[in-house]
Amino acid sequence: MNTRQSKLLLAIIDQFIATAMPVGSKRLLESGDFPFSSATIRNEMSTLEDEGFLEQPHISAGRIPTAKGYRAYVSDLMEPSTYERRVRLKFESLKEQYFRRKDQERAYEAVALLSQMIPNVAFATVPHKDRVYFLGLANALKQPEFQLNPFLATGVVEVLEGRLANLLDRVEIDSQIRYYIGDEHVLSQIQSCSVMVTDYKLPAHRSPAGRDEGGRGEHGVIGILGPMRMDYGYNTVALDLVAGLLRSA
Repeated sequence: MNTRQSKLLLAIIDQFIATAMPVGSKRLLESGDFPFSSATIRNEMSTLEDEGFLEQPHISAGRIPTAKGYRAYVSDLMEPSTYERRVRLKFESLKEQYFRRKDQERAYEAVALLSQMIPNVAFATVPHKDRVYFLGLANALKQPEFQLNPFLATGVVEVLEGRLANLLDRVEIDSQIRYYIGDEHVLSQIQSCSVMVTDYKLPAHRSPAGRDEGGRGEHGVIGILGPMRMDYGYNTVALDLVAGLLRSA
């Protein structure tokens, strides 16, 4: 296969990949990449067909690549750098979506784990999202404080469904476990409750080669909400262990 034939085969395969339509000499001429006559292009296409790189599905149709043509394409003609920018742009867009989804799943799994360890409400914020995810409400509402005081139970539900994010914006949260007991957390609906919180920072993503690619390292919050009578010692250890999982993920 000479240089002109190689260039023609490359163009035909690229066009066929893009359109799924047989490629004729007219379309190749219209591309402006071939300063040859239509007859010359047709002759070269016939040669490529005779050599098994192309085939003509119908007499009046253009040519399409054969398996042999694709083999020549991937072995000798394809230039990855030509497609690299387009592929990288697509990858970067999808990679960000991938990590956001994984970050969300990781926080959800941590809350699920914590809620199985405690008789209170476990909650977490997810980086990139405004809402607070929580589990364990049914268990928490079985506590005597909520059984005896339906108004308090209703307040807890209202806070979890709409105001917990506001509370987290108004209190100090860092890598230590912070305790907001009774009226220390300023939400009147749950002033018979306590909130324990700590933050977590998702580790920056590293490439397979070990390079820090950045783009992550966002902060989230994980915590526990329950009656002031909660077992602070047990909950502290449980929260610390689960937060540690998130930080090391």
